[in-house]
Amino acid sequence: MIQMVGVSKLYQNGVAALHDINIHIEKGEFVFLIGQSGAGKTTFIRLLFREELPSTGQIMVGGRSIIRLNRKEIAILRRNIGVVFQDFRLLPNLNVYENVAFAMRVTECAKNDISRRVPEVLDLVGLGHKSGSMPAQLSGGEQQRVAIARAIVNKPMVVIADEPTGNLDPETSWDLMRLLNEINKTGTTVLVATHARDIVDVMRKRVLALENGRMMRDDTGGGYDENKNNGLLL
Repeated sequence: MIQMVGVSKLYQNGVAALHDINIHIEKGEFVFLIGQSGAGKTTFIRLLFREELPSTGQIMVGGRSIIRLNRKEIAILRRNIGVVFQDFRLLPNLNVYENVAFAMRVTECAKNDISRRVPEVLDLVGLGHKSGSMPAQLSGGEQQRVAIARAIVNKPMVVIADEPTGNLDPETSWDLMRLLNEINKTGTTVLVATHARDIVDVMRKRVLALENGRMMRDDTGGGYDENKNNGLLL
């Protein structure tokens, strides 16, 4: 599903964000990407949906190289990757339904498909009753659920969540992670970049650990710390 081979990223200011990354993520996996601020997590994520290009190496998504895509092909790639950001990035002048529908409109989906699919995903994230609400009327957890609905409305192969619990309280964070876990159970590949040690330790998923741009650890059923293995399964 996702493969990086010899991927490095050197910015023009001389900062080396990633060094010789080699990873393979299978379809349907749930993977945590961890590391301190500046470890390279954001660059890793931006490379996957072609917001940036690597300096060297090859990146494959869905069995196809994404390095030399034209504009139309990049749009198709991004339709198959749903992204959830820490700061939600909802459009403040659109209500919940319209925010989610917007993701389908930009991919030129038919109106009938939008009117059918949007209520489905809002029900899935528990916000069917909030479809007419504006973002400012929602709690942080509800806004993040809208962001998840928007990320999955086009039925992407992959959902990437960049610090999705960073602005949420612990109880809401766990509700959000359970939702991502349920989405993963439908066969969607999920990649979560996070600093949330407790979540990583309890969920026991695959853990990719970056340090100074290098992949230092790749553990199946791992915890945030290398030798910590006393978590409980969801």
